[in-house]
Amino acid sequence: MTTPRTEHLVLPGVLTAEEAAETVAALLAVAREDGAIPWFRGHHLDPWDHTEAAMALDAAGEHEAASRAYAWLLRHQNEDGSWYAAYHDGEADRPTDRGKESNFVAYVAVGVWHHYLATGDDAFLDRMWPVVYGAIEFVLRLQRPGGEIAWKREADGTVVDDALLTGCSSIHHALRCALAIAAEREEPQPDWELAAGALAHAIDHHPERFLDKGRYSMDWYYPVLGGALTGTRAKARLEERWAEFVVPGLGVRCVLPNPWVTGGESCELALTLWAMGESDRALEILQAIGHLRAPGGLYWTGYVFEGNRAVWPREQTTWTAGALLLAVAALGGDEATTAVFGGERLPRGLDPECCDGS
Repeated sequence: MTTPRTEHLVLPGVLTAEEAAETVAALLAVAREDGAIPWFRGHHLDPWDHTEAAMALDAAGEHEAASRAYAWLLRHQNEDGSWYAAYHDGEADRPTDRGKESNFVAYVAVGVWHHYLATGDDAFLDRMWPVVYGAIEFVLRLQRPGGEIAWKREADGTVVDDALLTGCSSIHHALRCALAIAAEREEPQPDWELAAGALAHAIDHHPERFLDKGRYSMDWYYPVLGGALTGTRAKARLEERWAEFVVPGLGVRCVLPNPWVTGGESCELALTLWAMGESDRALEILQAIGHLRAPGGLYWTGYVFEGNRAVWPREQTTWTAGALLLAVAALGGDEATTAVFGGERLPRGLDPECCDGS
């Protein structure tokens, strides 16, 4: 097997060049000719995980395949700037969930900025700018006075006002990437800057504005991964609940108290640790989930480590493989991936100086 595009994805105890090439080939095999990347063949596609898989393809040097994935988003964007929450695999004109989730819609900005940094393709950025603009405007119409952003708009147009900490943290990251795109195009967006600052303030200082999902590991690390918390506050947050969520030698729990570690959450925590400058711990987490690798190069979603001790569910998801490839690329110094997830060069937005007067 030739591996010129995946040699940089070699990471001791995680991936050899041959294993990386096998994983990328498996990801490409799931992707459809029209650019759609479902969870796995026969399952649905959602815009967030589709974008993550496209980013992984770019990290592996498969820029044409990634470009097709973004072209799919361009073709299927709704007039209001959104995408539906889920689409039937192989039938993009047949949504299976017509709700419109704010974090799903926003994430296109992260992917577009990553692809541009990976390729330097100005024509791509020109083509996708209206897509990003429409998506961010849709999302910001859901922002509440306190800075948080409502979870979704139902199929009938009703807004679900509840805000999710994980989703809003992902949106914060997307807003910063959207601002980077706007700056590259010399089209400043001051309203976006204010929105990003207000959202970061809510995430950092007002947990009461979000639904209580503290049982989920994503709510634990995503405020750090999304860049709203940095420095000593970020480190303190991770240390506070490390022992609750991290299972040595196996990975990261998805939800407490379930004895279930998952590949996606483990890889995202590794990305978070890398962004904080803790590459050694990030590597340990990635090494710990080697048991989730399946024949053929994809990864099982998770593993139940008590009772029957078995892989569960019996599915190998593109987003798990995608998260792994992105984490490995970050640790390996891939320029586009480190720029997007390291965040040092991303705009931070404007501090609202406590948008609620506090």
